Amino acid sequence: MLLIDQKIFIRAKKGIRNCPFNLFLFQSLQKKSLSAQDIFENKSKYLRKEFMFINSSLFIENEFLKLIKIGVLRREVDGQGLTSKVRITPTGRKVLESHADLFTKRLSLIKKLIKCLKYQLSPR
Repeated sequence: MLLIDQKIFIRAKKGIRNCPFNLFLFQSLQKKSLSAQDIFENKSKYLRKEFMFINSSLFIENEFLKLIKIGVLRREVDGQGLTSKVRITPTGRKVLESHADLFTKRLSLIKKLIKCLKYQLSPR
């Protein structure tokens, strides 16, 4: 069981490190839920500098889906069912608490270019 937990934790860490969102977004998600539209309208606040080219909330929604799939985020539920807003999961909280350096580590120029190209070429 411990090995499975470790794999989930590593996958979640990698997902957070490679997503276009900054630390402020994850800190905000610990306090309140946010929608893709909220994030798109405040790009400079929630996205890393390399991802300011994002021109649609649909792109952000796709990133939400990736993070939901690996267990970092979850959809918020209200009285009528699922909403368009997301919150952070306990796994996501644990990763952020134990790896505070995820957002301070510098990526090499080549890794930054590869990451940006991957996002530019991904279907929207």
